[in-house]
Amino acid sequence: MYAVITFLSGLLFGLGLALSEMTNPAVVIGFLDIFGDWNPSLIAVMVSAIAVGMIGYRIKNTRFQPYFANQWQIPNLKHIDQKLILGASTFGIGWGLSGYCPGPGLTALINNPMEGVYFVGALIIGSAIHHLQNRFIQK
Repeated sequence: MYAVITFLSGLLFGLGLALSEMTNPAVVIGFLDIFGDWNPSLIAVMVSAIAVGMIGYRIKNTRFQPYFANQWQIPNLKHIDQKLILGASTFGIGWGLSGYCPGPGLTALINNPMEGVYFVGALIIGSAIHHLQNRFIQK
């Protein structure tokens, strides 16, 4: 049952990305270009995401455990450190330059395979570098 719910959640998320055009890099770059030809349409997506998140936290706060899992998976780190700022900045710069974040980047493998292959390849290499960096730091 957990796998079915996970699949349906991913499918719903992907449909939301496609319907909102977050899978279209031109729309994302147009949204980020606030000093140029700004496209504010993704504000509705962000406001909707915040509203859904607020509803989710409201449900979480009234239940001891989720409907389809044994425990809640809530981030518990509350401090902002250099590692978080560096990672978030790198993610934002990459998103702004390419117009893809990881979810829409995966859909590009179907929608625009030439860009998708480059993006996903770079994502895998970046993830491997992060993994190796953490392994080196822990030693």
